[in-house]
Amino acid sequence: MTLSIGLTGGIASGKSTVSNMFKEANIPVIDADIIARQVVEQGAPAYRLIAEAFGSGILQEDGSIDREKLGSIIFQNANEREKLNSIVHPAVRKEMLRQKEEAEASGEAAVVLDIPLLFESKLTHLADVTLVVYVNPDVQLSRLMRRNGLSEEDAKWRIASQLPLNEKKDQADEVIDNNGTIEETKKQFHTLLEKWNLASK
Repeated sequence: MTLSIGLTGGIASGKSTVSNMFKEANIPVIDADIIARQVVEQGAPAYRLIAEAFGSGILQEDGSIDREKLGSIIFQNANEREKLNSIVHPAVRKEMLRQKEEAEASGEAAVVLDIPLLFESKLTHLADVTLVVYVNPDVQLSRLMRRNGLSEEDAKWRIASQLPLNEKKDQADEVIDNNGTIEETKKQFHTLLEKWNLASK
């Protein structure tokens, strides 16, 4: 029986750091963001649908999607964001399920479904347990501004496009508090592996 772990967090909460810890522990990670990039590459069905929905203005000279341009449209408009999600999400879900079934078939002890919008997209049914990487709102804001070189206003727009971390924390089965040092985060991570009987696998 393969334990499927739904990993999520908020933008700049440190989810990628925890995702890398799973990889270092030899637990396969299925990354929704990576798949989301693959399903919109030129020639993929979702690419054509996005170009039709948003027009040629979001394409670069080589025909690929300009993620910055598309991002600036969807981060400030809920309807446009919903339009994009309705194209991308089904394609991502299909590929994630295919990879999850592959991991189960090969007898993996666990598989991580790294999904930024796990709760927003109502995908918790895909996982046996859900894990949220949490930071306080002020820490999240300052980390995002520093990491992406954003103004406070732009950073707040991006954070507001996701469910607040406090709400995710309340809905999760497990929480890793990432406000402290990387060593403190690692300690919580290893405690979870022991709880799930994955420490030595």
